[in-house]
Amino acid sequence: MATLAESAPASAADEEFRPQHWTDKLPEDALDHIPGEAGWPIVGNTFRMLADPHSFVKQMVGKYGKVYKGKAFGGWQVALIGAEANELLLFDRNKIFSSEQGWGPILDQLFPRGLMLMDFDHHRIDRRALSIAFKPEPMRHYSGSLNRGIAQEVSGWADKPIQFYPAIKQLTLDLAAESFIGIPWGPEADKINQAFVDMVQASVAPVRKPLPFTQMKKGVDGRKFLVDYFTKETLRRRKEGGGQDMFSQFATATREDGSLLPVDEVVDHMNFLMMAAHDTITSSATSLIYLLAKHPEWQEKLRQEIIAVIGGPDADGKPRPLSYDDLGKLELTEMAFKEALRMIPPVPSTPRRALKSFEYAGYTIPAGAMVGINAHYVHHMEEYWPEPEKFDPLRFTPEQVKERHKYAWVPFGGGAHMCLGLHFAYMQVKILLAQLLQRYSIEIEEGYSPEWQAWPIPKPKDGLKVAFRSL
Repeated sequence: MATLAESAPASAADEEFRPQHWTDKLPEDALDHIPGEAGWPIVGNTFRMLADPHSFVKQMVGKYGKVYKGKAFGGWQVALIGAEANELLLFDRNKIFSSEQGWGPILDQLFPRGLMLMDFDHHRIDRRALSIAFKPEPMRHYSGSLNRGIAQEVSGWADKPIQFYPAIKQLTLDLAAESFIGIPWGPEADKINQAFVDMVQASVAPVRKPLPFTQMKKGVDGRKFLVDYFTKETLRRRKEGGGQDMFSQFATATREDGSLLPVDEVVDHMNFLMMAAHDTITSSATSLIYLLAKHPEWQEKLRQEIIAVIGGPDADGKPRPLSYDDLGKLELTEMAFKEALRMIPPVPSTPRRALKSFEYAGYTIPAGAMVGINAHYVHHMEEYWPEPEKFDPLRFTPEQVKERHKYAWVPFGGGAHMCLGLHFAYMQVKILLAQLLQRYSIEIEEGYSPEWQAWPIPKPKDGLKVAFRSL
């Protein structure tokens, strides 16, 4: 069986078709040799995928194997399943796959020119410029903001049932307003947060045109508001000098030749990274809290590790902050977070578009094909993860990781497009757990098992009903 194949020799068809934009159409018969199904007339498999994507993928793999095609969102998509497929698309040693054209149909109207929608040299240059915001000194600044903001908010969660998902979503948005944009919590932050929420919801709206009263219209309006806001703020911060927040870092970032990033690109990067940060961290934190509530023995292990590192509450009984220098010491806490990301990855699937023909698992996939991998499915394959439905953070000991395929776990993507903010995500979740587990026992009702909305970013449909009982 073929796995990580080199780009296949160009055929006559390849010479005729080289996609320049995601709207360029692949010839109708180009995928006839790939097994799969079109689904219903006009809508294809779109509603099946949105309703229960995990069951849909399981059915398709069972019926057609690890390479199959399906029609959704107006076109054919080829699914490639397995850790080898993850490596092929994400590592992309031969520059076969376009992230820009893969994400384009979903994000182009809302988050154009964000870092994830860039390819190759342009992506590399801008990523290097933006990485300044994740260097140790800015990260140390963010950790102070996170400790203060999280401590202030979670102190009000004591001894009462709450819906965790909306609570942590609001907290994450507020934290992003302070750490990312450098503005205080309040009405201005609320307007910005709502615009982001509208844009994210619009990204998977079935109606793809911004018609009146549609979710897409709300999303497009939200983007216009943020473009105006970030454009004015970028110009102001360049003139007056900015602070240590992420936006100020982006506004003054320079490329390799010393030139500032164009203002419109700063705006687009900020839009995208705010979206990527707050929605994925919200999802990840929610899944971790649910799994720890289900497994109180692991909750206690993490509590003891946190107390051993921090020293426990201070003389007044208040939880101590988790310092930036102590983040790396919470090894078991990090393993638990990684296991939560395995079980419920915040980005369940990743699209790309083939710019060249290639071979995988015995099939030749033509240039122009929309292709994708499925992290959620691979994260639950028994060949990589014995008892995949079991919560077991010890899967992530160095010994276990070394024995496993490197691309069997890809919640942050991989290769050149590895999530730029992954260390920020680890930091925020560790600080959140340090504050929560010094104060509370996290509890759910016996037998409680919420239903999850699986796509585009997982979340519990009932908001996740938990209680934080004071220790």
